[in-house]
Amino acid sequence: MTEDSSSHVQDLSSFRLPRDFRGRSALAVQVWWVVQATAFRCSPQVLYGFRSWLLRLFGARVGKGVKVRPTAKITYPWKVTMGDHVWIGDDVVLYSLGEICIGNHTVISQSSYLCAATHDYRSRSFDIYASKVVIEDEVWVSADVFVAPGVTIGKGAVVGARSSVYKNLPPMMVSVGSPARPVHARI
Repeated sequence: MTEDSSSHVQDLSSFRLPRDFRGRSALAVQVWWVVQATAFRCSPQVLYGFRSWLLRLFGARVGKGVKVRPTAKITYPWKVTMGDHVWIGDDVVLYSLGEICIGNHTVISQSSYLCAATHDYRSRSFDIYASKVVIEDEVWVSADVFVAPGVTIGKGAVVGARSSVYKNLPPMMVSVGSPARPVHARI
């Protein structure tokens, strides 16, 4: 079947990754993915220090007392900052095509997905762009939460399980739903 590209609203054959989008060479990306799939993922649960060391080795800024579970996936560690005493749960995805900053004493619970990039659906070539995600100090992102590109979650906030966060959330509030909305103060 032949295609008439003039009738497409989306032409993926014209997609081009922006120069230096990954932040490291294609080889560095592949080496990280191999290390993550082997040494990182296969490390015993209790080896939090080892996984933090691997993340630092690949350019992540990781504070003290950080606990990242072996099933967590981090796309580009060199675009991730974690403060002190951060907990990253099982099956969390830090889709760090853009910068992800996680504050001190913050928990990202199991199966949550922090997404720091998106595509321009209006662009025929489906252009991609990064948009920083910031999770401030003392936040709890509970189980299976989606955090969209460009979002900041304020200090001390709680995001309820299975919520979807598309806009900034205020500090010290419990927010739930899809889209997540503040429902009451944390304390």
